[in-house]
Amino acid sequence: MLQTDNDIRTIKHEVLYEVAKLAFHNELAEKEDSLPYEMIPGPHANFRCCIYKEREIIRQRIRLAQGKSPSANKDNKNIVQVISSACEECPIARFIVTDNCQKCMGKRCQNACNFKAITMLRDRAYIDPSLCKECGKCAQACPYNAIADLKRPCRRSCPVDAISMDENGIVVIDEEKCINCGNCVKNCPFGAISDRSFMVDVIDLIQSHVPVYAMIAPAIEGQFGAGVSSGILAEAIKELGFEDVYEVALGADLVAASEAEEWAEAYEKGEKKTTSCCPAFVNMIKKHFPQLLDNVSTTVSPMQATAKYIKTIVPNAICVFIGPCIAKKGEVLDHVSEGGADYALTFDELFAMFRAKEIELGTFGKNLQQGSKFAKNFAVAGGVTASVVEALKEKGIEADLNVKGCSGALECKKALMMMKVGKLPEQFIEGMACEGGCVNGPGSILTGKFAEQNRAKNLSTVDDRKIYDTVEACKSANIHMHTK
Repeated sequence: MLQTDNDIRTIKHEVLYEVAKLAFHNELAEKEDSLPYEMIPGPHANFRCCIYKEREIIRQRIRLAQGKSPSANKDNKNIVQVISSACEECPIARFIVTDNCQKCMGKRCQNACNFKAITMLRDRAYIDPSLCKECGKCAQACPYNAIADLKRPCRRSCPVDAISMDENGIVVIDEEKCINCGNCVKNCPFGAISDRSFMVDVIDLIQSHVPVYAMIAPAIEGQFGAGVSSGILAEAIKELGFEDVYEVALGADLVAASEAEEWAEAYEKGEKKTTSCCPAFVNMIKKHFPQLLDNVSTTVSPMQATAKYIKTIVPNAICVFIGPCIAKKGEVLDHVSEGGADYALTFDELFAMFRAKEIELGTFGKNLQQGSKFAKNFAVAGGVTASVVEALKEKGIEADLNVKGCSGALECKKALMMMKVGKLPEQFIEGMACEGGCVNGPGSILTGKFAEQNRAKNLSTVDDRKIYDTVEACKSANIHMHTK
């Protein structure tokens, strides 16, 4: 049962938990229709206008937790989805005149408007939303900063202008533009945008006794609290029913070695390259800068490299990536036929599964380490570059790399625009769609200061393993590391 003080993250997590619990008990099909009533018993509303709206929001979230579109009558396959019943129809009139307006004689706002959208009323200026083209010139012209820009938070946060509104004021996401970065998911104040989940599919596979392998992202360090090591998490994940657990840092070492060769070759030829690890960054290039596709590294992502390695050992293995990224779900679907990862889960989905199975996490266990300390830092901005530089050094290759590190989707977009017009001074771009790197992904449990402290504590016990130690250990697997 949800309480009045529940926030968006709690509501999302409680739905995931209840769905996971029913799935583990094989009762989801039987009880999914009654679940909204159990979670919102009434008669009083907790966080919306009425219990009927609250129950509809829960119902749509249950569908998302099963990997479906929120609305039964819409077959939308995008990873990022709009929960229409939760969308509060934020003000459509983007520019609003506030009480700061002095109705000055200069009338600069009115003079700046080319669409005759501004008139002077008795006490202040007025902007007619039917005439306003949202150019912003009036706000720029006002000497009192009296015109507020009320652009929707979801729309403001989208780096690729993929968000608009329908005739009813409900958010619409353009699948052709969306890069699945999750910025809108993190920034919607009403929790009206979320991501589809593969959680129920994974639970069903685990319970069907096929060999399902988990692959934990480097960002997992510190996510479940201080002292909860990746080794402890690996044991807990096996208790869920996974056959075994691999560290995606293993694949990250393979990627660093492969990209080092690519970058060294490009350096000699004077060509510019970008990283290929972040799927939202790669989506941005594919959808918005297609002329730069040849500049993208052809090396597969660490997730795909790790899955390929597992499948050389266990050919019929089902590989499930577990990380902070919702764009990885899209990457799985885009490369489903290439022998890589089969499913992707987020850390909050994993936590819901732990709760559903009543698995308690211990502390101060030994870290799982199948990759180098450099690979474990793929999760932070600058980590990929540091790994590639280390791989070059270990290989004895001399190359003075000049890299543009991009932390966040907007920085990525600016750098790609510079590369597109031939004005980028650096030779290489490391693109991370999340500010600070994967550690701040939309599927994270912890972000910010506490996450950093927990992570630093965990990584203090990591051995000084070399990148090429991993490469040599995986050499017999003969993994194909390139997409083309």
